[in-house]
Amino acid sequence: MQYDLEANILSWELAKDPIDQAMELGNFIIHLSKAKKPVLIEILNASKFVGQMDKIKLEGIKKQIMETN
Repeated sequence: MQYDLEANILSWELAKDPIDQAMELGNFIIHLSKAKKPVLIEILNASKFVGQMDKIKLEGIKKQIMETN
C-alpha cells in the first residue's frame, strides 16, 4: 500500500497483471485486468477514510466489479 500525501490518494496494488480497464465507485477507482481481476485500488481523498476502513463493504465492491462488462 502506498499513500501520496500531495494527491491524497491511497493506492493498493493487488496483482502485477496488466490493467485493461478502470471503474469508478465514488472515491474508489478499481483497475481491472481483462479477466476482471482487481489489479489496483485507488482511494481518492484518502485522509477521509483513515480509521474508517472497517466500514467499507468489500462484498458490494466485488458485486459491482462482476457486473462490469
